[in-house]
Amino acid sequence: MAAFDSASAMVVATARYLHHRGTPPLGSPAGRLLRPLAVAANRLPVRLRETIYRLASGAEARPAAHLAALDIEDVAAAIAGLYPQRRYPAVAVGSSSGALVHLCAALGMAWLPQTLLLPLRQRQVPPDDPMRAVHAFDATAQALLAHNPHFVLHHMHDPNQDRLTSQRMAYFRVKRTRLGPAYERFLTQRLDAGGVLLLAECTRRWPTTRVGERHVFQFGAVGGLQPSQYHEGDPRIAAYLRGYGIEQTRWEAPAPDGESPEAEWGFEPALRDHARAFARRHGYQVRRLIFDDPEDLSPLIADLYRWWYRRRGLPADRLLVESFMLVEPWWALRTGCVPYWSTFPVQPSADALTRYLQQSDAYDYLHLMLFSHGVESVGLASVDRWKAVLDHARVAGSFAGVDPDRYPRDLATFFRYQSALRAIPARHPIPEPLSLTELDRFFAQHGHRHPAVRFED
Repeated sequence: MAAFDSASAMVVATARYLHHRGTPPLGSPAGRLLRPLAVAANRLPVRLRETIYRLASGAEARPAAHLAALDIEDVAAAIAGLYPQRRYPAVAVGSSSGALVHLCAALGMAWLPQTLLLPLRQRQVPPDDPMRAVHAFDATAQALLAHNPHFVLHHMHDPNQDRLTSQRMAYFRVKRTRLGPAYERFLTQRLDAGGVLLLAECTRRWPTTRVGERHVFQFGAVGGLQPSQYHEGDPRIAAYLRGYGIEQTRWEAPAPDGESPEAEWGFEPALRDHARAFARRHGYQVRRLIFDDPEDLSPLIADLYRWWYRRRGLPADRLLVESFMLVEPWWALRTGCVPYWSTFPVQPSADALTRYLQQSDAYDYLHLMLFSHGVESVGLASVDRWKAVLDHARVAGSFAGVDPDRYPRDLATFFRYQSALRAIPARHPIPEPLSLTELDRFFAQHGHRHPAVRFED
């Protein structure tokens, strides 16, 4: 399982919080040792920084033979083993979302992801040749799925945002259609009798091309471009490619022949029926948390924290804006920050955050993280755009660990954002978790403000 990914980063952040700890750089305490190297690399020319990013982010990729023989239940058991060995009133299973991490922190519940990224070593497929990518690893995919019959494979290829990483790594994302032995064991051992199995269901879908049974190819991904722009073209794509010496006006990709749950964020519905049957056998309740887009949860969870802080008699005037895998539930609560998670530092995310700020009571302070993916991808929001967002603060808005002059190739941001959070002077005790009854009370009062999110039994 790739560490440099949404699901793994969010599992680590959730588990670390439940262990009463902050999240270290890159999800590992050893990551702090890389900070001096990242700071030094930041001084290098742009193309050298891109090379370092490409090599570092692709270093996790595994040989095809390794993935072909992988039992994904071993990975699931390792995920379950990250959490404290205690009882939980609720456990979430399903889609990734940084806002969901903060919901788990507020309720004191664990989260088990449906989707995992298995990083496959790739050296011979250029990022701008999706026609070559689609069948490059068919034999590996067939062997992986044969060993793991309760998974669907989404081979994702995005030459826009993942341009650097995809030169070293193919994105094999697998979605489980059954809870599986490791997750079932965790639930029976850790979920309270009569507790809640919360299914986190992101309904985001994407055009795909069928490659084989339980195997689809997705060209493009959630971010700065819409699916139609990946397949039909956009004037900005030609300019982007010219920056890399490529004289193309668009990408030639396999024609989609259907739609599937989006590879990284979408929920595979087959899991729902199996989870419900499992819950009936063991006397658990099932609730569904349904949202259209991974970022749709963010305004709701920000409002939940603001409501929670005010009930505790704390100020609720400080907003922490997180970005992709830069998620920190422990320090958000410790510093009294209202968390708002953005999917990526792209224009749609900047627009969504701006709408939230315009529709909410003003914040005195804004602290803004920006994930750096190494390239000026199409749809990336500029530094000036993010500065305009910070201007919504009544007292002060600031970047959190971001070097604006080196964004989006700011290699040190992965190590500086924790220091930026610790520099916030406020300190508050970590509270007792909210109950599910309190969550229901909040949603009954405020859910009308968030029509893209709904709870169902």
